[in-house]
Amino acid sequence: MKRIVFYLSLTLSGLALQAQGFIQGRVLIPENGKNVPAVAADVFWMDGETGTQTNDEGLFRLEREAGSTFLIIGYVGFRSDTLDVSERGDFEVVLQPNDALNEVIVSHRVKSTRIDFMSSIKVENISEKELQKAACCNLAESFETSPAVDVSFSDAISGTKQIRMLGLSGRYSQVTIENLPGLRGISSVIGLEYIPGTWIESVQLNKGTGSVANGYESMTGQINVQLRTPGETDKIFVNAYANQGGRLELNLHGTQNVGKRMSTATLVHGKYNVQENDRNKDGFLDMPLSQHIFLMHRWKYFSEYLRFQFGLTGVSFEQNGGQLQEGAIPRGGWWLFKTKVSRLDGFYKMGILSKSREGRSGAIMLKSTLTDQQNIYGSKQYDPWEFSLFGNAVFMDYIRNTNRLIKAGLQYHRDDVRETVLDTTYERVESVPGIYGEYTFKQGDKFSAVVGLRGDYHNLYGAFVTPRLHMRYEIAENWIYRLSLGRGLRTPNIFADNPRIFASNRNIIIHSEDNGLPYGLRPEIAWNLGMSLVTTFKLDYREGQVAVDLYRTQFTDQIVLDMDQNPQEVNIYALEGTSYSNSIQAQIDYELAKRLDMRLAYRWYDVRQDYSWGSDVQVPLLARQRAFTNLAYETKNDWKFDATFNWNGEQRLPSTSENPEDYRMPSSSVDFSTVNAQVTKVFPFGLELYAGMENIFDQRQERAILSADAPNSEYFDASLVWGPIFGRNTYFGLRYRIASEKH
Repeated sequence: MKRIVFYLSLTLSGLALQAQGFIQGRVLIPENGKNVPAVAADVFWMDGETGTQTNDEGLFRLEREAGSTFLIIGYVGFRSDTLDVSERGDFEVVLQPNDALNEVIVSHRVKSTRIDFMSSIKVENISEKELQKAACCNLAESFETSPAVDVSFSDAISGTKQIRMLGLSGRYSQVTIENLPGLRGISSVIGLEYIPGTWIESVQLNKGTGSVANGYESMTGQINVQLRTPGETDKIFVNAYANQGGRLELNLHGTQNVGKRMSTATLVHGKYNVQENDRNKDGFLDMPLSQHIFLMHRWKYFSEYLRFQFGLTGVSFEQNGGQLQEGAIPRGGWWLFKTKVSRLDGFYKMGILSKSREGRSGAIMLKSTLTDQQNIYGSKQYDPWEFSLFGNAVFMDYIRNTNRLIKAGLQYHRDDVRETVLDTTYERVESVPGIYGEYTFKQGDKFSAVVGLRGDYHNLYGAFVTPRLHMRYEIAENWIYRLSLGRGLRTPNIFADNPRIFASNRNIIIHSEDNGLPYGLRPEIAWNLGMSLVTTFKLDYREGQVAVDLYRTQFTDQIVLDMDQNPQEVNIYALEGTSYSNSIQAQIDYELAKRLDMRLAYRWYDVRQDYSWGSDVQVPLLARQRAFTNLAYETKNDWKFDATFNWNGEQRLPSTSENPEDYRMPSSSVDFSTVNAQVTKVFPFGLELYAGMENIFDQRQERAILSADAPNSEYFDASLVWGPIFGRNTYFGLRYRIASEKH
C-alpha cells in the first residue's frame, strides 16, 4: 500500500465531520501502468451496519461505527483489502488484481439517505442518489422524497415554491451553502430556485437549532448544500430535461486539473419556457414563462497542510406571468407578473492544518453577495436591492485527547438593504460582529454533547446571546436518543419572506412600533426544544431503521402576517401573546426485498398563534397531517424504479366571509393525495435516460384565484393556494458523464 495521503475538506463542515468521527479516503486500482479511481467500490465496516461506495473520483466518506475499527474495501476483479483505521481518519489505498477468478466479493448496499449515528446533532444526509429519484431541477424541488420538508406554492401566479420545517415557514430554517451563508435576506424564498439540482452533490439536513459556528439565525433547522467541487466532480457532465409544460433545461459541468495541486470546475445551468398553459381556464397562466442562466466558476488548491477554494456565481433570472393577453384590453389593463433578478456572489475559503499537532486546524471563510430584483405584481411594484458581506475565522483543537474538542471563532456580517414598495422606500444597514465557542465532549461511544455559546452585537438591536446544546446518548445497542435546545434570532424581511402578499389586490398595512428598527418592528426570536429516537433493526436478514422526532418551537417575538382580519387587507404587526409550533414525525426505512427499499412516514403539526382578533388560532394554509411513502427498486441490469405517495390533510384557509358570495372560499381545504413516479436506465458508457410523471392522478385546486374574471377589483386574490395548480406533468431527460482523471 502506498503511503497515506490526507484528503481533508477545505470547508468548516469537512473539519467538523472528521472531528465528529468520520473517515474519508480514496480507492485506486492499477490500469495501464498507472493508478486510476475505483468507481463504485464498496466500503463498509467489518461486522458493522453501514457502508458506502466511492464516487467517480474514487473518493468516499463514512461515519465511524461503535466498536468497529476494521474497514473492508471490495471491488470486482480485485482482491478485497481490510484496513485497521482505529487511528486514521483519511487515507489512500490501491487494490491489487485478483488472480482467483472464483473469489467471492462481499458487498453492502449504501442507503440514499442516512442518519449519522455518531454525531451529537441528528444530521440526515441526502445523497445524489436520493436527489435523482425525482426531476430535482432546483433546491426547492430537491425535497420531493423527503418527509422532513414540506414544499408548496406561495401563490397561483409566480410559480414560486416555498418550504416548511417543523410546521413553520422556510425563513426560520437556515440555508447554507458549504457552511457559508446561502439564501437569506431578500432571497430567503425565491433564492431556492438559484441552486440547480444538478449542482448539488448532497444535502445535510438537521432539525432544530444548529451549531453556533453557523450563526444565530437558525430556529427550526439547518439545510446545508454541498455543491460539486473541482477535482471531485465529473470531467464532463451533461443533463438535459424537458416536460409537457414546455420547461426545457440544460446543465453542463466540467472540471480540469491545473498543475499538480490546483483544479477548477465550471457549472452552467439554463432554463427556458415559452409555452403558455392555462389548464383551469381562468385566464391566468398556470406557471410563468421563464428564462434563467446561472454560471459558477470555482478553483481549488490542495497540499498536505494548506488548501483553499474560491469562486464566483452569477445569476440571471427572468419570469413573466399573470393574465393571458387575449382579446380586448380590460378596463384597468392586464394583471401581469414580472420578475427580473441579477445576482453575483463570490467566496473564498482557506484551511490550514497544524504540522506539529494532528487535529489542530484553522480556517478563514469570506463571502460577498450583490442582488438586484425588480418585481411587478399587477399594480404593485416591489424592487429590493441587497449587498452582503460575511467573514468567519475559526480555530479547532482538542484538550488532552480527541474526546474533548474545542472550536472558537470570530464572525462578522453586514447587510445593506434597500426595498421600494409602491411609493415607499425602506432602507437599513445591519452590522453584526460576533464571537462564538463550542465544546464537544465524548464519553466513549455511549455519550456525547456539544455545548455552544455565541455573543453578537447588532447595530440596531444591541447585544444578544445565543446558547445551544446538543446531546447524544446510546440507550442500548443501536438505540440512539438525542436532545437539542437553543435560541435563534433573525431580522424580519416582511416582503421577501412573504411574496404571496403581492399576489392579490389586498392593501398592505404595516403596524410599526419603533421607527429606529427595520419596518419599525422588533426582531423575531424563538427557542427550540427537540428530542429524537433512532434505532436500527434486522428483519428477515434485511436492515431497517426507525426514527421518531418531537420538536417544539416557542416564539418570544414574531411578526404576524394577518390575512383573516379583512379579506381586502394584509395586516402585519408584532406578536402580542403566544406563538408556538409542535411537531411529531415517525419514519420507517426498510428493505422490503432485495434491492427494494421502502420509506414510510407520518407527520403531525400543531401550529398556533395569537392574533389581534383572537387567541390560540391555528395558522392558515398548513396541513396538520401528512403521510408519506417512497418505494425504490433497482434491478441487476441497471434499471431504477421510484414512486412517491403523499397525502396532505385539510388546511385552514384565511377568512373571506366578508366578500360577496361569488368571491368566497370555504373555511378549509379538502385533503388530497399526489403520486409521482420515475424510471431510470443506466448504461455502462456513462449515459442515463430517465422519464417520470408528477401528480399522476391529476390532483388540482379547482379554484386557485378569487375574482379571476375581474382582476382589477378589490376582491382579486391569488394568494390562497393550498394544492397543486398545474396538475399532471410528464417529463423526460438524460444524463451523460465522463469521469475525471486524477493526477
